[in-house]
Amino acid sequence: MAESPEIFVKLDEGTDPAYGCTPMERPVQEYIHKGIVNLDKTSGPTSHQASSWVKGIFGVSKAGHSGTLDPKVTGVLPIGIEDATKVLQGLLQSGKQYVCLMKIHGDVSASQLKNILSYFQAEIYQRPPVKSAVKRELRTRTIYSIELMEKDGNHVLFKVDSAAGTYIRKLCHDIGLILGVGAHMQELRRTRSGPFTEETIVTLHDLKDAYQIYVEEKDETKLRKLIQPMEAAVEKLPKLWLRDSAVSSICHGATLNAPGISKLSSNIKKRDVVALMTLKNELVALAISQEDSKKILEMEKGVVATPERVIMNPDTYPKQWKTSKVI
Repeated sequence: MAESPEIFVKLDEGTDPAYGCTPMERPVQEYIHKGIVNLDKTSGPTSHQASSWVKGIFGVSKAGHSGTLDPKVTGVLPIGIEDATKVLQGLLQSGKQYVCLMKIHGDVSASQLKNILSYFQAEIYQRPPVKSAVKRELRTRTIYSIELMEKDGNHVLFKVDSAAGTYIRKLCHDIGLILGVGAHMQELRRTRSGPFTEETIVTLHDLKDAYQIYVEEKDETKLRKLIQPMEAAVEKLPKLWLRDSAVSSICHGATLNAPGISKLSSNIKKRDVVALMTLKNELVALAISQEDSKKILEMEKGVVATPERVIMNPDTYPKQWKTSKVI
């Protein structure tokens, strides 16, 4: 497991308790509207149908998923509710992990299979299958790791960590070609999407029960355990924490300048996607860094990051900049 990056303190100051709120302490309705459900999608429904069911459970106007799963594929499907749908775009390019059951069409030894699987642990070329939602152009995708878990006759169970947009069905087909006997995917389960894993997965039935308990008994305990704050989606991103005085200007579309930073992650690189946070650890925006961590730490002025997607409501923190009158 990778170690968490060090936090550099640029300006040590407190935060005004009158504004904003620590994510886990939000009032329950706000908590729901800024929450993400790490749903255990079952075989059968489309990802869109699963999102629609979550929307129906909470009676909200908006819910959306990140990283579409085919109807027969099961597993991790992060679904954002209301405001949290704004964060989902940042998850689309996150790495994924799958467990796949593949059937090979001939006799292959375990050692031969391991050798061929290791061949695919690299940057590979893929053309999306005929039944896909994207244009069928040749492209590259990275397989970070691929591990043989079990082989029983012609059935092979393996685990793969890959870049977003990798087609495991196509990977099975290509493995079969290299083996010289052919192969196809029989079953597939996604076990990780970005920071969301099977450890925090929930079912629609549990979600429905928890919401009914909240409505009927005013007990929100279970509901809060099943829904994660939208900030969970940026857990792995490098971060810049803003001074309270800088939050509103970012929410209104301003660039982030050096004086607006209180602290930062030590692992920021130029052109990285970074999360802009309040000192209460609320997500303000997703942005593109203009410098690396060491440079930012030394800067007294100048642009540090340019917002790409503002998440926070502009009225959450008070406006603290002056505008000149037009005469």
